[in-house]
Amino acid sequence: MTHEEMAPDQLPLFRGLPASRRTDLLRSAMVHSVPSGTVLFEQGDVPNFQLIVLAGSAQLFGRSAEGREVLIEAVRAPDLIIPAAVVTGAPYLMQARVPEPSRFLLIHAAAFRAAVDADPLLAHAVIGSLAQQFRRMVRQIKNLKLRTATQRVGCYILALSKRQGTPDRAVLPFEKTLIASELGITRESFSRALSSLGKSGIRVHGQTIAILDAPRLAAECTPDPLIDGAESSEV
Repeated sequence: MTHEEMAPDQLPLFRGLPASRRTDLLRSAMVHSVPSGTVLFEQGDVPNFQLIVLAGSAQLFGRSAEGREVLIEAVRAPDLIIPAAVVTGAPYLMQARVPEPSRFLLIHAAAFRAAVDADPLLAHAVIGSLAQQFRRMVRQIKNLKLRTATQRVGCYILALSKRQGTPDRAVLPFEKTLIASELGITRESFSRALSSLGKSGIRVHGQTIAILDAPRLAAECTPDPLIDGAESSEV
Protein backbone atom coordinates (compact mmCIF):
# COMPACT_ATOMS: atom_id res chain seq x y z
CA MET A 1 0.00 0.00 0.00
CA THR A 2 1.44 3.39 -1.00
CA HIS A 3 1.50 6.42 1.28
CA GLU A 4 -1.37 7.84 -0.77
CA GLU A 5 -3.56 4.77 -0.38
CA MET A 6 -6.14 4.41 2.35
CA ALA A 7 -6.76 1.08 4.05
CA PRO A 8 -10.37 -0.10 3.58
CA ASP A 9 -11.11 -0.24 7.31
CA GLN A 10 -9.84 3.35 7.72
CA LEU A 11 -12.20 4.89 5.17
CA PRO A 12 -14.26 7.85 6.44
CA LEU A 13 -17.36 5.90 5.39
CA PHE A 14 -16.71 3.39 8.17
CA ARG A 15 -15.80 5.81 10.97
CA GLY A 16 -18.09 5.34 13.93
CA LEU A 17 -19.52 2.06 12.66
CA PRO A 18 -19.58 -0.88 15.07
CA ALA A 19 -16.77 -3.32 14.34
CA SER A 20 -19.32 -6.02 13.50
CA ARG A 21 -20.98 -3.86 10.81
CA ARG A 22 -17.62 -2.90 9.32
CA THR A 23 -16.55 -6.55 9.27
CA ASP A 24 -19.80 -7.60 7.59
CA LEU A 25 -19.39 -4.99 4.84
CA LEU A 26 -15.75 -5.81 4.20
CA ARG A 27 -16.54 -9.53 4.10
CA SER A 28 -18.59 -8.93 0.96
CA ALA A 29 -16.01 -6.55 -0.52
CA MET A 30 -12.87 -6.85 -2.62
CA VAL A 31 -9.93 -4.60 -3.43
CA HIS A 32 -9.44 -4.18 -7.17
CA SER A 33 -6.30 -2.75 -8.81
CA VAL A 34 -6.68 -1.47 -12.38
CA PRO A 35 -4.33 0.06 -14.96
CA SER A 36 -4.74 3.41 -16.66
CA GLY A 37 -7.47 3.42 -19.29
CA THR A 38 -9.74 0.88 -17.56
CA VAL A 39 -13.47 1.52 -17.95
CA LEU A 40 -15.15 0.76 -14.62
CA PHE A 41 -18.69 1.02 -15.97
CA GLU A 42 -20.65 2.59 -18.82
CA GLN A 43 -23.41 5.15 -18.56
CA GLY A 44 -26.68 3.26 -18.56
CA ASP A 45 -25.25 0.30 -16.61
CA VAL A 46 -27.05 -0.68 -13.42
CA PRO A 47 -24.59 -0.74 -10.48
CA ASN A 48 -23.31 -4.11 -9.32
CA PHE A 49 -20.97 -2.60 -6.73
CA GLN A 50 -20.41 0.50 -4.67
CA LEU A 51 -16.92 1.60 -5.70
CA ILE A 52 -14.76 3.60 -3.30
CA VAL A 53 -11.44 5.12 -4.37
CA LEU A 54 -8.54 3.88 -2.22
CA ALA A 55 -5.72 5.28 -4.38
CA GLY A 56 -5.58 7.08 -7.70
CA SER A 57 -8.73 8.47 -9.27
CA ALA A 58 -11.61 7.92 -11.66
CA GLN A 59 -12.92 10.30 -14.31
CA LEU A 60 -16.67 10.56 -14.90
CA PHE A 61 -17.73 11.23 -18.50
CA GLY A 62 -21.06 12.10 -20.06
CA ARG A 63 -21.77 11.15 -23.66
CA SER A 64 -24.48 12.46 -25.98
CA ALA A 65 -26.54 10.34 -28.37
CA GLU A 66 -24.30 11.69 -31.16
CA GLY A 67 -21.18 10.44 -29.37
CA ARG A 68 -19.86 13.76 -28.04
CA GLU A 69 -18.06 13.17 -24.74
CA VAL A 70 -17.28 15.58 -21.90
CA LEU A 71 -15.47 15.17 -18.60
CA ILE A 72 -17.90 15.90 -15.77
CA GLU A 73 -15.75 15.29 -12.71
CA ALA A 74 -12.66 13.53 -11.39
CA VAL A 75 -13.23 11.47 -8.22
CA ARG A 76 -10.32 10.91 -5.85
CA ALA A 77 -9.66 8.95 -2.65
CA PRO A 78 -11.48 8.41 -0.37
CA ASP A 79 -14.69 9.32 -2.20
CA LEU A 80 -17.54 7.03 -3.21
CA ILE A 81 -18.23 6.79 -6.94
CA ILE A 82 -21.82 7.81 -7.74
CA PRO A 83 -23.50 6.45 -4.59
CA ALA A 84 -26.80 7.98 -5.77
CA ALA A 85 -27.06 5.28 -8.45
CA VAL A 86 -26.06 2.50 -6.05
CA VAL A 87 -28.49 3.32 -3.23
CA THR A 88 -31.40 3.73 -5.66
CA GLY A 89 -30.48 0.90 -8.02
CA ALA A 90 -30.84 3.35 -10.92
CA PRO A 91 -28.66 3.30 -14.07
CA TYR A 92 -25.45 5.30 -14.05
CA LEU A 93 -25.74 8.64 -15.84
CA MET A 94 -21.99 8.71 -16.57
CA GLN A 95 -19.16 6.44 -17.62
CA ALA A 96 -16.26 5.95 -15.18
CA ARG A 97 -12.75 5.64 -16.62
CA VAL A 98 -9.40 5.41 -14.83
CA PRO A 99 -6.68 7.91 -15.90
CA GLU A 100 -3.88 6.40 -13.79
CA PRO A 101 -3.10 3.10 -12.02
CA SER A 102 -5.66 3.02 -9.21
CA ARG A 103 -7.15 0.83 -6.49
CA PHE A 104 -10.79 0.59 -5.52
CA LEU A 105 -12.83 -1.07 -2.82
CA LEU A 106 -15.83 -2.85 -4.33
CA ILE A 107 -18.81 -3.63 -2.09
CA HIS A 108 -21.67 -5.62 -3.61
CA ALA A 109 -24.49 -3.17 -4.32
CA ALA A 110 -27.22 -5.27 -2.69
CA ALA A 111 -25.15 -5.72 0.48
CA PHE A 112 -24.36 -2.00 0.54
CA ARG A 113 -28.04 -1.02 0.18
CA ALA A 114 -29.05 -3.47 2.92
CA ALA A 115 -26.39 -2.08 5.26
CA VAL A 116 -27.46 1.52 4.56
CA ASP A 117 -31.08 0.56 5.31
CA ALA A 118 -30.10 -1.17 8.55
CA ASP A 119 -27.50 1.18 10.03
CA PRO A 120 -28.27 4.88 10.70
CA LEU A 121 -24.56 5.70 11.11
CA LEU A 122 -23.74 4.30 7.68
CA ALA A 123 -26.76 6.06 6.18
CA HIS A 124 -25.53 9.32 7.72
CA ALA A 125 -22.07 8.79 6.19
CA VAL A 126 -23.58 8.13 2.75
CA ILE A 127 -25.76 11.24 3.06
CA GLY A 128 -22.58 13.19 3.85
CA SER A 129 -20.90 11.86 0.70
CA LEU A 130 -23.97 12.71 -1.39
CA ALA A 131 -24.05 16.21 0.11
CA GLN A 132 -20.40 16.85 -0.77
CA GLN A 133 -20.96 15.65 -4.32
CA PHE A 134 -24.04 17.85 -4.65
CA ARG A 135 -22.10 20.88 -3.44
CA ARG A 136 -19.27 20.15 -5.90
CA MET A 137 -21.82 20.01 -8.70
CA VAL A 138 -23.35 23.35 -7.65
CA ARG A 139 -19.86 24.90 -7.62
CA GLN A 140 -19.28 23.55 -11.12
CA ILE A 141 -22.59 24.93 -12.41
CA LYS A 142 -21.83 28.36 -10.93
CA ASN A 143 -18.38 28.27 -12.52
CA LEU A 144 -19.90 27.50 -15.93
CA LYS A 145 -22.73 30.04 -15.75
CA LEU A 146 -21.13 33.00 -13.95
CA ARG A 147 -17.69 33.22 -15.58
CA THR A 148 -16.16 33.75 -18.97
CA ALA A 149 -13.96 31.03 -20.45
CA THR A 150 -10.82 33.01 -19.57
CA GLN A 151 -11.94 33.48 -15.96
CA ARG A 152 -12.67 29.75 -15.66
CA VAL A 153 -9.21 28.83 -16.92
CA GLY A 154 -7.46 31.36 -14.68
CA CYS A 155 -9.34 30.28 -11.56
CA TYR A 156 -8.67 26.63 -12.44
CA ILE A 157 -4.93 27.36 -12.58
CA LEU A 158 -4.97 29.21 -9.25
CA ALA A 159 -7.01 26.48 -7.52
CA LEU A 160 -4.78 23.75 -8.97
CA SER A 161 -1.66 25.57 -7.79
CA LYS A 162 -3.10 25.84 -4.29
CA ARG A 163 -4.10 22.16 -4.22
CA GLN A 164 -0.63 21.11 -5.41
CA GLY A 165 1.09 23.35 -2.85
CA THR A 166 3.15 25.19 -5.49
CA PRO A 167 2.17 28.89 -5.58
CA ASP A 168 4.54 29.64 -8.47
CA ARG A 169 3.21 26.97 -10.83
CA ALA A 170 0.48 24.46 -11.59
CA VAL A 171 1.00 21.14 -13.35
CA LEU A 172 -1.99 20.15 -15.45
CA PRO A 173 -3.15 16.70 -14.27
CA PHE A 174 -4.82 15.68 -17.55
CA GLU A 175 -4.40 16.43 -21.22
CA LYS A 176 -5.65 19.88 -22.17
CA THR A 177 -8.63 18.52 -24.14
CA LEU A 178 -10.03 16.85 -21.01
CA ILE A 179 -9.51 19.92 -18.84
CA ALA A 180 -11.22 22.06 -21.48
CA SER A 181 -14.24 19.75 -21.52
CA GLU A 182 -14.46 19.86 -17.70
CA LEU A 183 -14.49 23.66 -17.93
CA GLY A 184 -17.20 23.61 -20.60
CA ILE A 185 -15.06 24.92 -23.45
CA THR A 186 -13.31 23.56 -26.53
CA ARG A 187 -9.62 22.74 -26.73
CA GLU A 188 -9.17 25.78 -28.98
CA SER A 189 -10.91 28.08 -26.48
CA PHE A 190 -8.71 26.70 -23.72
CA SER A 191 -5.59 27.55 -25.73
CA ARG A 192 -6.90 31.04 -26.46
CA ALA A 193 -7.62 31.59 -22.77
CA LEU A 194 -4.09 30.52 -21.83
CA SER A 195 -2.69 32.88 -24.44
CA SER A 196 -4.84 35.74 -23.15
CA LEU A 197 -3.76 35.06 -19.56
CA GLY A 198 -0.14 35.53 -20.62
CA LYS A 199 -0.82 39.25 -20.10
CA SER A 200 -1.85 38.45 -16.52
CA GLY A 201 1.37 36.77 -15.51
CA ILE A 202 1.42 33.13 -16.65
CA ARG A 203 3.71 31.20 -18.99
CA VAL A 204 2.90 27.81 -20.49
CA HIS A 205 5.58 25.12 -20.71
CA GLY A 206 3.86 21.93 -21.87
CA GLN A 207 1.77 20.67 -18.94
CA THR A 208 3.33 23.16 -16.51
CA ILE A 209 1.84 26.63 -16.06
CA ALA A 210 4.31 29.06 -14.48
CA ILE A 211 2.55 31.70 -12.35
CA LEU A 212 4.74 34.79 -12.49
CA ASP A 213 2.28 37.22 -10.88
CA ALA A 214 -0.39 35.50 -8.78
CA PRO A 215 -2.03 38.73 -7.50
CA ARG A 216 -2.39 40.02 -11.05
CA LEU A 217 -3.85 36.71 -12.22
CA ALA A 218 -6.30 36.72 -9.31
CA ALA A 219 -7.33 40.30 -10.09
CA GLU A 220 -8.06 39.28 -13.67
CA CYS A 221 -10.03 36.11 -12.84
CA THR A 222 -11.59 36.94 -9.43
CA PRO A 223 -11.42 33.65 -7.50
CA ASP A 224 -14.41 32.97 -5.26
CA PRO A 225 -14.19 30.58 -2.29
CA LEU A 226 -17.85 29.65 -2.83
CA ILE A 227 -16.88 28.33 -6.27
CA ASP A 228 -13.19 27.46 -6.08
CA GLY A 229 -12.72 26.49 -2.44
CA ALA A 230 -12.76 22.88 -1.26
CA GLU A 231 -15.30 21.66 1.25
CA SER A 232 -13.86 21.59 4.77
CA SER A 233 -14.24 17.80 4.95
CA GLU A 234 -12.90 17.08 1.46
CA VAL A 235 -9.56 15.33 1.14
